[in-house]
Amino acid sequence: MRQLLHPDGPEFSKFIAGMWRLRNWNLSENELEYYIKTCIDSGITTFDHADIYGCYSCENIFGQVLKKHPEVRNRIELVSKCGIMLKCEKTTDRKLGYYDTSAKHIIQSAENSLKALNTDFLDLLLIHRPDPLMDPEEIASAFYELQSSGKVKHFGVSNFTVSQYDMLQAYCDFPIVTNQIEFNLFCTQPIYDGTLDQSIKYKAYPMIWSPLAGGRIFKPEDERSHRLYNELNVIKEEVNAEGIDQIAIAWLLKHPSRPFIVLGSGQINRILSQARSGKVELSREQWFRLLKASHGHDVP
Repeated sequence: MRQLLHPDGPEFSKFIAGMWRLRNWNLSENELEYYIKTCIDSGITTFDHADIYGCYSCENIFGQVLKKHPEVRNRIELVSKCGIMLKCEKTTDRKLGYYDTSAKHIIQSAENSLKALNTDFLDLLLIHRPDPLMDPEEIASAFYELQSSGKVKHFGVSNFTVSQYDMLQAYCDFPIVTNQIEFNLFCTQPIYDGTLDQSIKYKAYPMIWSPLAGGRIFKPEDERSHRLYNELNVIKEEVNAEGIDQIAIAWLLKHPSRPFIVLGSGQINRILSQARSGKVELSREQWFRLLKASHGHDVP
C-alpha cells in the first residue's frame, strides 16, 4: 500500500518503520538485515530516522546494512529529522538540550545523516521540533541549498502548529510536504486545533507518530484508558481483527487527512500485523464509539 505524501511530494509506503528505538532492540546486523528486508518484501519501504535517535547512533546502525547491501537503497525511502540538540552521553559538553534551526546546522545535520546512513540523498528531511528562534527565511535557504545539491529531495516539519507551518511555507517556493504529528486515541487534539484540517487543505498528508499512544492502549490504568481498552476489545470482536492495535490504527486511517502511520516495534511479526490494519474497516458509528470512549461523552 503506497500513497503520495503530497501531489508534488514523494510516494511512501502507507506504513512506515520507525527507527527511534533501534538501538534498544539489540538486533545483530543479520537480524536487522532480516528485519529491513522483511519489511520491504511486505510493502513497508519507508524508514523514519532522526539524527538524535539512540543518542546519535541509530542512523549509523541502520547504515551498516546499507553499506553491506547498497542495492537495498533503491528499494526504500529514507526520512530523517534535525534541529534538536540533544544532551546525552555523546554530548556531555552541552549544559542542556536546545533547538538549532540555523541554516548551518540544518545542512550539517543532513550531511551527517547521509554519511551515517551510507546514502547519497534523503527522500525527506523534517525540522524535528518548532524552534522559538527559527527564522523561516534561513530555514528556506538551507532547504534550497540541500535540494539544489541533490542531497535532499523533499522537506517537511514535525510537531508544528498550523501557524508555524504556514509561516515556513510562506518562505518556500516548493511545498512543505508533511507535518509529522502525534495523533492517537489519547491525543485527539489534531482533530480540533486545525492541524488535520490544514493537512487536507494543502494535501500535505500527515505522518503519525505514537499511533498506539506509546502502548497505553494495552495497559488500562485509569477510567479513560479502561473505557478505551474495553471498547477496542468489543470492536475487535465485531470486525474480527487480530488485536486491539489494529483497531486503534484503523481509527486513525479512517480520518480524511489520509495519514501515514509510523510503526515503532522491533518485533517484525508485530509490525507486519499492525500494517494489516489497513484491511480493517470501521463503520462511522464504530469510529465515534471510540471517540466517545476517549472523551467520556457523546459529541455535542
